[in-house]
Amino acid sequence: MALAQTGMVRDRIVAANPGLETEIVVVSTVADRILDRPLSEIGGKGLFTKELEQALFADAIDVAVHSMKDVETWLPDGLAITCILERDDPRDAFLTAGTATGFADLPAGSRVGTSSLRRGAQVLMHRPDLRIVPLRGNANTRMRKLEAGECDATLLALAGLQRLGMENVARCVLSVEEMLPAVAQGALGIECRAGDDDIRALLAPIACAATTTALKAERGLLAELDGSCRTPIAALAQLDGDRIRLDGLLFLPDGSQHWAVHREGTVTDAEAIGRDAGAELKRAAGDVYFAHLK
Repeated sequence: MALAQTGMVRDRIVAANPGLETEIVVVSTVADRILDRPLSEIGGKGLFTKELEQALFADAIDVAVHSMKDVETWLPDGLAITCILERDDPRDAFLTAGTATGFADLPAGSRVGTSSLRRGAQVLMHRPDLRIVPLRGNANTRMRKLEAGECDATLLALAGLQRLGMENVARCVLSVEEMLPAVAQGALGIECRAGDDDIRALLAPIACAATTTALKAERGLLAELDGSCRTPIAALAQLDGDRIRLDGLLFLPDGSQHWAVHREGTVTDAEAIGRDAGAELKRAAGDVYFAHLK
């Protein structure tokens, strides 16, 4: 997936800057290597980015391509996300080796494979009779585990399947009402050294203002909640002209309780809208939620 996404971004950069010479440098991350434990147990989102950021500081690479849903809320000093591309479909896809057309159709007691606390909490919120079992790895690995019977169904980001040309494996695409996406799901971002103006200029033509604005709202909500891989949080911002709508959800991991928020406003206030929504969720959840994180 990472190579496919990096290749897509490289092609867009070159198309916007004809004649530019590029090289793809493969950097293995801890998250790529440790696949037998949930991210929440081994360090969280930073495991997708740490080695890439070290390579930026060492001048071994000039840009790092990230799935924005894997980027921590706060970046190291000296680095910046300088370009966010147009967002692909942010929804989740449902996969099964059985006949169900969605998790609502699964028999009681069925095992849903996912290591995403957000996905697991939403499945249990709708279907507390289902079982969540850990499942990590790339799309092909997860599908092999599904076919091998390690779980009865799983969920993957539709955007990722589309980038791999594998969207046909999805039994259905879940509505955002059934499964609100992760913050920034479907969006690719490019990180570089904060003072590298030449690189910024090369990236400027492929940046998407609308997606950047939407992510300001979503990541603002995440920042207010101090979100990490230990916190099941979902959010989606959608633009309509100069207006922005933001929906957010905060859950207990077992899906037994959840808190929702909806905000609307002007796009110029996107980050403030996200911060305000996050603050409301924090107040609503109160001690019940944050006692769980201790």
